[in-house]
This record gives sequence, C-alpha cells and structure tokens, in this order.
Amino acid sequence: MQQLEKTPIERMVSPIQRFIKQEKSGGIVLGLSVIIALILANTPLKEYYHQILEYKFGFQWAGNSFFEYSVHHWINDGLMAIFFFVVGLELKREIVAGELSNPKKAILPIGAALGGMLIPAIIYFVLNSDGEMSSGWGIPMATDIAFALGVLYLLGSRIPLALKVFLTALAIVDDLGAVLVIALFYTSEISTLHLLVGASILLVMYLGNKMGVRNILFYAILGIGGVWTAFLLSGVHATIAAVLAAFTIPANVRISEQVFSEKIQELLNKFKAIDPDNTKSTLTNEQVHILEEIQKSSVSATPPLQRLEHKMHSMVTFVIIPIFALANAGVSLGIDFNDLFSTNIFLGVALGLLVGKVVGVVGFTLLLVKLKVAPFPQGMNIRNLFGLSLLSAIGFTMSLFVTSLAFTSEEYITQAKIGVFVASIIAGVFGYYTLSRVKGK
Repeated sequence: MQQLEKTPIERMVSPIQRFIKQEKSGGIVLGLSVIIALILANTPLKEYYHQILEYKFGFQWAGNSFFEYSVHHWINDGLMAIFFFVVGLELKREIVAGELSNPKKAILPIGAALGGMLIPAIIYFVLNSDGEMSSGWGIPMATDIAFALGVLYLLGSRIPLALKVFLTALAIVDDLGAVLVIALFYTSEISTLHLLVGASILLVMYLGNKMGVRNILFYAILGIGGVWTAFLLSGVHATIAAVLAAFTIPANVRISEQVFSEKIQELLNKFKAIDPDNTKSTLTNEQVHILEEIQKSSVSATPPLQRLEHKMHSMVTFVIIPIFALANAGVSLGIDFNDLFSTNIFLGVALGLLVGKVVGVVGFTLLLVKLKVAPFPQGMNIRNLFGLSLLSAIGFTMSLFVTSLAFTSEEYITQAKIGVFVASIIAGVFGYYTLSRVKGK
C-alpha cells in the first residue's frame, strides 16, 4: 500500500511535532515562559497576574471546604508533583538499566553531583547563617536539567556523546539530591497518621508491582487518590509522594525482545497473506484483529515505567514546567539596588551557583580521577569539564521551587530569584562559549 498523502491538519501539526522532538525545545519554551512572566510582573498587568496566582479554589462538600488552596499553591504542590513523578521515573530507569546501573560508570557523575551540591550549600550558609535567611541553603544546590541539556544540544555534534551522558547522569543525581533535601529539610509539622496511610498505600502499589499488576490506572488511582493526598495532608511535601510512587511502577517486560521480534514478524506475515490486493484503503476483520495483537504485543514488550515516562515527558516539558515558570519567575525588576543587597541572599545564591557548582563539580571529579577511583569519560578533558560545570550552575526550575519552600518573606524570595536568574544566565552564556571553543577535543 502506498503511503497516503498528508492531510491538511497533519501538515499543520508536523512542524510542531518536529519541534517537540528536538532536545533543545524544552529549554526554549522554558526561556520564553520566563520572559513572559517577567513582562507580566513588570508592566501594568502585574496586579492581574498576582490576583490570578492568589485566587483560591477547592472542593465543597456539605457546606465545608476541602483542599482550598491558591492557584500558586496548586501549581507548586499539584502540577509539580507530576514533574517530580517523571523525575522519579527517570531516576528508576537510570538505576535499573541506565548510566547509574553500572557502579564504575556511575561513580564519577555521582561524585561530581555531590560536589556540586555540597560546595554551593556551604558557600550560601557561610554568607547567610542567621534566622530565616539560613534556610535558603538548598537553593543553589540544584541543576535545571532542561536548560542545561538545552544549551548543550545547541552545540550539536561538536560535543562528544560521553559529555551529554555525563551531564545527564549528573543532573539526575542532582535531582535525587534535591528530592532528599526537600523531604528531610523543607517540611512542615508532620502528621504521623497521614504519613502511615500514605506509606500503606505505597506498600499496596509495591505489592501490586511484585504480583505482576501492569495496569497504569491501578497505579494512577492509588498514587494520586491515595499517596499524594495522604502526603499533602501529612506535612511532608507532596512532591516526595510523586517520586516514591514512581519507584513502584514496574520496569520489567512480559515478553523479551527476541520473542517480541519473532511474534511481530509472524503476525506481519499473516497480515500480508490475508489480502494480497493492497490497493484498498480498508482492512478485513482478520487484519484488524492482527493489528490488535501487534498492539498488545508492543505493550507487553514495553516496561510500564518507560511507557509512562514517554507519554508524560512532553506534557511535563511543554505544559507543566512552563506553567511553573509563569507562576514563579514573575519577579519585579524594579527592586532598589540597596534592597537587593540588604541581606546576603542574592550573593549566597548567585555565588553558590556560579562558584560553588564549578568548584564542586570540577573539584570532586578531578579528585576521583586523581585517586584513580574512576577515569575520565572518553572525549572529556579539564576544559570541557569546566564547561559542563558551568551548565550545571543553571539552577532555575528546582532552585525556584526550593525558594518557594525556604522563605515566607517576599523580600527574601525576590532576592533569591534574582540571584537564580543572574547566575543561570551567566552560567549558560559562559558554559556555551567554553564548550563551543572545545570542538570535541
């Protein structure tokens, strides 16, 4: 059967689909969202912008309100839980069969990530060791994987694949570190009862995995209706529930690649033999049944974890993270210069990212190499390691998220956000310039 000509709607949609499939696209959309948020917060539209974010809504039952939170709260605790769920899926995939599954390969990016978290936190805390200001030490620890990889992929084939893998593994370990920091240090008063309920539902999901339950709806209902809700009420940040729920999703397959290939080939041969006259646009009932069998086999050969990750990745990249940026990046740039430096929060965040990340990533990596714990990946040298460390200093999404947890003072939040913006822009520009000069040497 000849390939059919594209319909008008397919011709309209295909450029968007091509854009979405590009690695750098997520960073571009995120950057545009930041610009829009800054415009909204620094024009006469700012009153409407803040009113929308502070508007509260929830559920009504028998005259009582439940889960009545502001739009901003729903975005940070609800939508971002989906983001953290995908982070959890990526973490599990990397641990099960990715770059973190091989201890010898994983030890260098893990060490680099640890250095890139510890040194920034120390720099911040040295500059801000008193009162509420001290709680912001987690802000410069984070790396924004979308922005960092977006900048890296702008360089194309000039960058060896090993460097892209190294930065990806580093950013994933960094995400895990951020999740642990949020779980351990950025929680309110804990309700043991709700926490036990959430843990019990997690156990049911885990047992479902071990018993062979592969229905995504089973995990969705228990994960959202049970674990997320219980953690939200427990005081432990609800995004942690999303990561834990992701770790219960099955990562195994029902049929092996070899069996799948043989079965698909057999079904395709049957499909072709049924109707040799392939000029018709419709199929026989038997062909339709065969296509259903092919679809079932494809599902059986794909781990539920990867099916979910694949389906949700675009939604997170092009919907959830941009909405988060719109809600959190809207900072008034009309802040007085003296107000910006009324505390050391701006300096702590900016230096923590720019200096701390570079010193931590480069320093810990060179230390591990010097001690012969792990060798440099092929194609990596000190110069492009320095470039990667600069890209790891692009904090953004996770840094803004931790900022919303660390402070209640609007002044402190503004100072931290501007610190994140300044450091991320400088790190992105200099990281790109440094790596563009390397040319894979």
